[in-house]
Amino acid sequence: METIRFDELNLDPRILRAVTDMGFEAASPIQAQAIPVEMEGHDMIGQAQTGTGKTAAFSIPIIQRLYLQKKKGYKRGIKALILTPTRELAIQIGESFAAYGRFAGLRHTVIFGGVGQKPQTEALERGIDILIATPGRLLDLIGQGFIHLDTLEYFVLDEADRMLDMGFIHDIKRILPLLPKKRQSLFFSATMPPEIERLAGTILSAPQKVEVTPASSTVDAIDQSVYFVEKAEKINLLKSLL
Repeated sequence: METIRFDELNLDPRILRAVTDMGFEAASPIQAQAIPVEMEGHDMIGQAQTGTGKTAAFSIPIIQRLYLQKKKGYKRGIKALILTPTRELAIQIGESFAAYGRFAGLRHTVIFGGVGQKPQTEALERGIDILIATPGRLLDLIGQGFIHLDTLEYFVLDEADRMLDMGFIHDIKRILPLLPKKRQSLFFSATMPPEIERLAGTILSAPQKVEVTPASSTVDAIDQSVYFVEKAEKINLLKSLL
């Protein structure tokens, strides 16, 4: 595939400056294919693994589109929701929105369980444009009245297959009816087992699919080895490797 540069993706100068200031010139395959689709407003299925640059593939178009709306003047409210399975991923995604949106004047916050909610609710009360959340804490704060999603325009479900593995599928099914029907939805998963395909069907409308790695393949940065060993020696092998 021909290399696509970020300056070929019709980014606003402020957004492009934030990207290039981080040292990025060429878009990764998922970014090069997904960003134009998202900019046109289509729902999308992105089949891509962690480490392929997919966070930028959805955060950059969302920042750009919200920034262009903001320039025309709009009422602050949660316009984008990114749902992700773990605290660590939520924090990483928050860092990406901070970096790519540093010149856009948008506000975001990250919410997750396992910590006190006060700093999170205070950020929500000050007003935000972008919310990155894990499912349990999101439902908790919706139930308490701190979060209202009636202004939502963009919804991202990240790491959908991990959501399934971690038992979040029921939480997601509780969240979906709370979202406005008119929205752009982006669905990212490394694999597409049947239950994930069914879930995508309930979230997306006439989606375009972007797939950059074969199903169940491993990211290039990961080295794999196979050791043939008797069952009784598995523990000793593991100990020696560790």
